[in-house]
Amino acid sequence: MSRAGRYLYHLSRLLLGGLFLYAGAIKASDITAFAGDVANYQILPYAWNYLVAATLPYVEAVAGLLLVCNRKVRPAALLLGGLTAVFMVALASVVARGMEIDCGCFDPGGEGHTSAWAALARDAGIMILVFLTYRLRGRLPT
Repeated sequence: MSRAGRYLYHLSRLLLGGLFLYAGAIKASDITAFAGDVANYQILPYAWNYLVAATLPYVEAVAGLLLVCNRKVRPAALLLGGLTAVFMVALASVVARGMEIDCGCFDPGGEGHTSAWAALARDAGIMILVFLTYRLRGRLPT
């Protein structure tokens, strides 16, 4: 792999890992508020909102930490890609139902507001990072 390819790999891996490490930490800091954000999507049964809110931040943070530490990169990137795809489907359902909610991605229960369209665009960028990280890691010599 070329030098530019290695730099692109490390940049995408670190950006993706840092992003999910941060997102997981923010959500874990206020599980109750995050459960409210999950409930706003009106997709899951009531009790499942708390289950998702209690587990998802730690899954995101661990996968992000693995990427930052350059360990188990392909499985972590694949996991984050799957989670992002699920987020995108949930956001698309919000748009299709004409709902106006905050995505709850980086400020659970906070003052800010990120529209579903803006979150979908951001998630498309995240999927590019996932693709680059997964694909370029496979090209590195072992």
